[in-house]
Amino acid sequence: MLMSVRSLHPTEVRAAGESMGIIRNNFIFISGTLCGIYIAQNYNVPNIRKTIEAALFKAKVVEEKYRKPPNPGD
Repeated sequence: MLMSVRSLHPTEVRAAGESMGIIRNNFIFISGTLCGIYIAQNYNVPNIRKTIEAALFKAKVVEEKYRKPPNPGD
């Protein structure tokens, strides 16, 4: 025996899924944030800001050391 299923209008489907959409769309972001918090609290994670500042300083030193000399006509 076949049962008929009432077809929903697209606006009805969207309205029914909107409350779950917020959770579903942000699930990866929230889970990534929670994993990041756990890792930062329980493991020795390097300070990214200090690492980037050290790399930029090193790049600046290398650039100044190997800079092309200015042309005499300039």
